[in-house]
Amino acid sequence: MCRTCLPLTVLLVCSWLLRGHRTLATETTSIGKAVNVRWSSINGKTIIEWEPKPINYTYTVEVAGEGANWKRKCIHTTATECDVTDLLENVNDTYTARIISEVQDTEDFTEEFPYTDSPPFVPYKQTIIGKPVIESYNFSKDITKLTVIVKDPLTPYRFSNGSFKSVRDIFNNDFEYTVFYRRASSTGKKQETSNSNEIVVNVDQGESYCFYVQATIPSRSQNRDSQVSEEKCTTASKNASAVGSTSEFIFLCSWMLLCCLL
Repeated sequence: MCRTCLPLTVLLVCSWLLRGHRTLATETTSIGKAVNVRWSSINGKTIIEWEPKPINYTYTVEVAGEGANWKRKCIHTTATECDVTDLLENVNDTYTARIISEVQDTEDFTEEFPYTDSPPFVPYKQTIIGKPVIESYNFSKDITKLTVIVKDPLTPYRFSNGSFKSVRDIFNNDFEYTVFYRRASSTGKKQETSNSNEIVVNVDQGESYCFYVQATIPSRSQNRDSQVSEEKCTTASKNASAVGSTSEFIFLCSWMLLCCLL
């Protein structure tokens, strides 16, 4: 064999072996496609979830609003969920998430990476409102009214000063609370709705009451109601209207004693 032919022969053999290796790698590199892509969102904190667990490949998530460019998150992850809250700044926009299956060595995979798009998601319409918290409650002086004060759940969204926005800051007037209450000795419930954090209900003197709170977004056709709060119960109230408070009684006695001494 001539010396000039030897390098050419070696080059052809190496080229043939490399081509066979790539063909074999392409055939043996199996990339799964994401399925069951779904949104999970509570109080604005939003996670995209999917299946299956990857083997010999990874996932990358892309999210885009209507008419916007795709933004990447959770790049080359082996997890099957991704927190995309920070990509959903406009709560009224309609978002789509794209789950891309990838391999690191692109020489082993010459085709376009498979991907699956999520259903559309609008945070304002679809995020679930979490469980409200009853901050405090108190009776009126004559013990005929019970005032329930509710703490608004916080969202991951922030004001310019860095403080977190509450769900009320997001939904504004499209947000209300309903208190469901009953006598402790009864199962019959009544309810009272308010657009503020304070709900006032009429009660009977001398009765104990149990109550819980639920938030509602009236404009929604689905996912209107939040989870319900923990139930609270009062102790039996006393009739204070006839006798008055202890401090008032002491003041009256002191005043009468002073008049007698003068």
